[in-house]
Amino acid sequence: MLKRAVESINDTCFIWRQELKRMFKDEGVIIFFIVVPLLYPLLYSWIYNNEVVHEVPVVVVDDCHTALSRKFIRQCDASPDVKVLCYAADIDEARSLVSRQLAKGVYVIPSDFETRLNRMEQATVTVYCDMSLMLAYKAIYQTAQTVSQQMGSEVTTKLSTLNAQLSTLNSKFSTLREEEITARPLDYDEVAIFNPSGGYGSSLIPAVLMLILQQTLVLGIGMLAGTSREENRYSNLIPFSRQYHGMFRIVSGKALAYLMVYIPLAAYLALVVPWMFGFPAIGHWQTLLAMMIPYLLDCTFFGMVVSCMVRYRENVMLLMVFVSIPLLFLSGVSWPQTSIPGFWQGVSWLFPSTFGIRAYVRVNSMGCSLSDILLEYQILWVQTVVYFILACLVYRYQIHLTRQAVRDRVARMKAKL
Repeated sequence: MLKRAVESINDTCFIWRQELKRMFKDEGVIIFFIVVPLLYPLLYSWIYNNEVVHEVPVVVVDDCHTALSRKFIRQCDASPDVKVLCYAADIDEARSLVSRQLAKGVYVIPSDFETRLNRMEQATVTVYCDMSLMLAYKAIYQTAQTVSQQMGSEVTTKLSTLNAQLSTLNSKFSTLREEEITARPLDYDEVAIFNPSGGYGSSLIPAVLMLILQQTLVLGIGMLAGTSREENRYSNLIPFSRQYHGMFRIVSGKALAYLMVYIPLAAYLALVVPWMFGFPAIGHWQTLLAMMIPYLLDCTFFGMVVSCMVRYRENVMLLMVFVSIPLLFLSGVSWPQTSIPGFWQGVSWLFPSTFGIRAYVRVNSMGCSLSDILLEYQILWVQTVVYFILACLVYRYQIHLTRQAVRDRVARMKAKL
């Protein structure tokens, strides 16, 4: 029993040393395992570090020319996100300014704007935006929406105050406070939680960090597997696969080599990058540690399973880069999870990033405890076990194919002799 345990440890350490040597001799793997996880998050975070844009230039087409239309324009111009560049005579002139990139959007106020408001009817302000930049589109659209809501609230309040004054005209006990309550019975304050700045960086970067962790790990493992197939190196592992438990040694040795590289990188992505750029990071390190352990193991074994489908080292790059954006949407961070069709939600359950992203965002950005992410935590462990078993099976199958190829080659050589 002791002899078998010592033999198992020696075999695992041998696989671990061999895999580390292969990793640091391959320039492509070094790029995906070290350079990309270190530099790519910095580039993404730096791009979105401003969170929101300010003073986005817009053009105004005012067909109303009244006090209310000018008030709408002044309030938009007074906001920190929008700057009224100039007035245009018509929509064609405004579009010309946008096409020349002098402005990013257009506000069109119709001629019946004030008339409809005075009649207590719904008025419309048309907004044209340059959709090539999400941040500019958000600033232009939300500013117009906020000003419209404020002006609508003011008009409603005036009408309610007038009705209250008329209804209490003959009352001797009416006070100013009663009139205020009648005009506005429910008052509220808007407080943003989890994302105080309302920026894209605080919203998307945490999800992108976890996705980078999975994608680079799978890319590196896939490139190593593709290189092994191109050079037919799987025959080196045959002596360690005489029995089924030999697969455990191979998978464990390889996984140990990958984890030694990615444990410090995971700490860098989960803790250092949010701290450097001031993104929300209110989670406890114990909860993050408990969540990252199954996520790293899950990504490692998932990458080993995917690597067995890679015939050439370039194939894994085409596959994983293609699915990066869909995986970000399927995680439920960039697109509401409730709006994702059931079929695609089922597809998303196959990838560790889906539950890893959800768990990390809830812990680090929302301050959730381990009990709050218990479902994601349990699924990550289930995926870890499933992908570990699959990795053992597919590696056993690969060893069988390699052994069969060696036997056929020996048989051909004997036939020639």
